[in-house]
Amino acid sequence: MIIVPEREIAGLMTRKAAFDAVEKVFAAMSAGDAYNFPVVREAIGHEDALYGFKGGFDQAGLTLGLKAGGYWPNNLEKRNLINHQSTVFLFDPDTGKAKAMVGGNLLTALRTAAASSVSIKHLARKDAKVIGMVGAGHQATFQLRAALEQRDFEKVIGWNLHPEMLPNIEKVAEEAGLPFEAVDLSGMTEADVIISITSSFAPSLMADHVSSGTHIACMGTDTKGKKEVEAALLETATVFTDEVAQSISIGEAQHAIAEGLISQNDVNELGAVINGTHAGRIDEDQITLFDGTGVGLQDLAVAASVVDLAAAKGIAIEVDF
Repeated sequence: MIIVPEREIAGLMTRKAAFDAVEKVFAAMSAGDAYNFPVVREAIGHEDALYGFKGGFDQAGLTLGLKAGGYWPNNLEKRNLINHQSTVFLFDPDTGKAKAMVGGNLLTALRTAAASSVSIKHLARKDAKVIGMVGAGHQATFQLRAALEQRDFEKVIGWNLHPEMLPNIEKVAEEAGLPFEAVDLSGMTEADVIISITSSFAPSLMADHVSSGTHIACMGTDTKGKKEVEAALLETATVFTDEVAQSISIGEAQHAIAEGLISQNDVNELGAVINGTHAGRIDEDQITLFDGTGVGLQDLAVAASVVDLAAAKGIAIEVDF
């Protein structure tokens, strides 16, 4: 079995490699060549933690495995560790033997950012100039860096419940040579693309905060009860997702469906746009929304890439397991 420790991930996985892996697996899912297993996600009753498993099988890429991990909200304050902790396990689909164990913390950040970036590539207007960030935590910096590679953005605007965190994304904007402006949520009407990346259970972004023609990537809702945007926004938008089953059960669509604003048939696969079986954006005034719930196959795809790179560079740790 190969082990790729967390400390090696930064030197192996690039944003482009993560983007390519996620785009490819979304396409495979939509074509029926890959599928995710049901998600297990539970509050464990200790340290306020959420813990669970996401897994799947990509028959096209012969990738089988799971990611185990979750969210420990007290880690940063108590232990100077990031709050999201995870590990990816890969198995040989021919024999079932354990194939690899890969540090999943940075990979999770990169694959989540890649997913919203893929949605921007395929759904945002080509002339998008202003990108808005709702949320300014650790993951937001990854989101913004990846998104800025998809369009010729000229300005970054941002809002966060705790404004003292806004320098996190302001620094990324400055690195890219772009001006940054802190705004109220009503100021998001200036944005052509909005990324929402919070862990909220109450909506921040409302329908009247979004202008026509905007693309929204909702990346924080991955658990029953979480909610980043007003459900009415999904009624006015064309909704896309990584996986419909997750979107309607643990994603933003759970709320719009519960309120009777949309049905399951109104939720479309982003992979279908990639494959050309869905038109995606059809006019400049259309609001598009990507409900990024985070699927296990994303984790497996980036982990498999890392294992190949680690083996090629001779830094993979091999153990007899």
